[in-house]
Order: sequence, then structure tokens, then C-alpha cells
Amino acid sequence: MSKSLGNVVAPQEVVSKTGADILRLWVMNTDVTEDQRIGKNILDQQAELYRRIRNTLRWLLGNLDGFDAAAEILPYDQLPELERWVLHRLTELDAKLRAAQRNHDWTGVYPEIHAFCAADLSAFYFDIRKDSLYCDAKDSLRRRAARTVIDQLHRCLTAWLAPVLVFTAEEAWLARFPSEDDSIHLRDWPVLPEGWKDEALAAKWAALRDARGVATAELEVARRNGLIGASLQARVGLEGDAFAALPAETWEEVLIASQVAVAPGAEAKATVTLAPGQKCDRCWRVLPEVGQSHAHPTLCRRCEAVVEGAPS
Repeated sequence: MSKSLGNVVAPQEVVSKTGADILRLWVMNTDVTEDQRIGKNILDQQAELYRRIRNTLRWLLGNLDGFDAAAEILPYDQLPELERWVLHRLTELDAKLRAAQRNHDWTGVYPEIHAFCAADLSAFYFDIRKDSLYCDAKDSLRRRAARTVIDQLHRCLTAWLAPVLVFTAEEAWLARFPSEDDSIHLRDWPVLPEGWKDEALAAKWAALRDARGVATAELEVARRNGLIGASLQARVGLEGDAFAALPAETWEEVLIASQVAVAPGAEAKATVTLAPGQKCDRCWRVLPEVGQSHAHPTLCRRCEAVVEGAPS
């Protein structure tokens, strides 16, 4: 930058237009071993990264509405594999943050937090668990498990983001724990249990996500060809040992498909057809059982039980 050339990016102007958190995020995303570059396009990119992180925090807060820790939190050994995988990912990020703090080398740390929010959470975990959070009974174990993990995600992310996204982290903390004398900046980083680390589980779910990619690619082809409008209209046939690690009902959750069948085979393959049955008005799954209830002919059995208040 040069004053004579008039290409100076003044910090005061950046703060007045986008807020101080965007400028701090740019600082933490720079590689201090090279010359620093900054300009409108670069700041716009940082604003987009910031928006995704902020949206993650908003989603967490929205799905923690009314959370009662005493009644809802499940012990670790009662959590499904997917929730335990998320907790393992938290231990991996925690280790990187603590190493950066010790070594004073933050290169790549906050980009990895952004990638975690965008790829692991928004595009994967949140997408899968929306159905349970929105449609399961409030006291169902699957929904409680998801809320147990979402609680930890909120606590960890607000603390880890606080040194950089100062105002945003404080806003996200006080939105859940309003107080006149408390602050996320008065708290230490959470100490995560050693038992959350599970390298074998991480390897398993890395392979499952690769297998999931085979199926989602076929779902996308079916969508482009007009066979389906959304994945919940699909019946997916899975073939191959790569899919054998999960039962069909879990693949229905992971693929966000109404019906899934799993068959053995050497090569991972997926076929997509229209799911037989009718669409449930509440969860939007297409199932043969919809229409069989006289009391609630437009609902599936799960949604009927929730509406009737049956024990979960």
C-alpha cells in the first residue's frame, strides 16, 4: 500500500463498513511468513467466511431453544455414533487450538474452524439431524442426543471464536446465557473429556462419508433428470461392502431419503427410484404407511405418535 498511489486500505474504514470482527478474521487468516494482501475482494471473502460461521452459531442457538440440561443431556455411552463422531472432531480442533496457543502459530487454525462449520456441521451433521430435531418427540433419545451435542458445540465454538470474533462470540453467548456481569471473555476454553477421542470411529465415518458421496451423486443425477425434486422423494438401493457398516434405517437418516435398502456387493453402487407411498404432511417422508391411520390419514406412524403424545 502506498499513500502516494492512493491504494491504502484504512482500518477505520473497514471497521465502519463491515465491523471489527471482519478485520480481525482477516488478520487471523493471513500467513505471517509472506507479504500480506488486503483489498475489497479479500475483505469480501472474509465477510463470506464470517457469514457462514455466524449462521452456524445462529443455527445452534435456534435448535437450543428451551434446552433443559438437567432433563435432556445424555451420557456419552448413550449417544449414537454420529454424535460421538462430532465430539471426536471437537477434540481434534481443541488440540489444534491449544497447540497454536502454546506455539504462537495460528496459521490455518481459524480456516479449519470455518471448514468444520461449513463442511462437517452445516453440510453434514446439521443436514442429517434436522429431521430428528424438528419431527421427533421432544423427549426422544435421538433428539436429546442431538441437543446434547449441540449444547457442546455452542459452548466450544463461542469460546474458541471469542479471541477473534470478539463481538459475535459475546452476542452468541449472551443470547443463550443473558447476564449483566458474565461474559464469554471471562471464561476459559472448555476442557474436553479424554474419552471423546476415538480414532477408530473417525476412520469409520470418514469411509462412510466417502460411501455417502457415491449415493448423493446418484441422488443429484436423479434430481437433475427430473426423477425426484428432493431426496425425501427417493428410494435408494445401496450395494457394496462400503455400505454394510450401517443399517438401512440409519442410511435413511444419513442420506435424507425416505426409504433405503442395503445389499452386499464388492463395488459401492447406488440406484435411485421414486419411493412408493404417500408424503407425510409433517416430516415429508414418502412411506407406504401414510394414509393407513383413520385418525391422522396424512401422517406417518412416527408423526402420528408425536402428535398424539405417545411415549417415545
